[in-house]
Amino acid sequence: MGSTNEFSYFIEGKTIYLREVRLSDVNEEYYRWMNDPEITRYLESRFHPNSLEGLREYVSERLRDQNNIFLAVILKNGDRHIGNIKLGPINWIHRLADVALLIGAKDCWGKGYGTEAIRLVVNFAFQKLNLHKLTAGHYSTNAGSGKAYARNGFVVEGTRRKHRFCDGVYVDTVLMGLLSEDIKIVK
Repeated sequence: MGSTNEFSYFIEGKTIYLREVRLSDVNEEYYRWMNDPEITRYLESRFHPNSLEGLREYVSERLRDQNNIFLAVILKNGDRHIGNIKLGPINWIHRLADVALLIGAKDCWGKGYGTEAIRLVVNFAFQKLNLHKLTAGHYSTNAGSGKAYARNGFVVEGTRRKHRFCDGVYVDTVLMGLLSEDIKIVK
């Protein structure tokens, strides 16, 4: 499989579509997302200041990386970039990958866009890439993330006790997984 620059990922859902993250997406709004403590509360990137140049470098690296598919979550109504979802790193030998999601637009939280983005990536991973398993992890205090993955068939496979530092305390990391054979592809 070549780099993501060689492909035009366009996955359409009911209210959103996914396409490659573009350097033009790394604008002032994106910069605000990545430096807002409420938005980055459960991201490891919160421990480092994010500059526009650093964010552009990160996006450029993802676009060149054949083992990661980095997609923008776009609202169909208005073509508004509201977040990102990443499939990867992909292990092509074992046919598995991790899924990670960020909805950066706070006014879009709790509206099902994250759940829909996960569903679109799950279908793409199993139907188009023929992956066998997807994994995801979330802080135990991030109930919304756990629900979005569970709505898409992910099950809890384990817990890493007091694994991450968040809001002044150590919290568990919940490990979730989904096998291709466990789901019916949902449109």
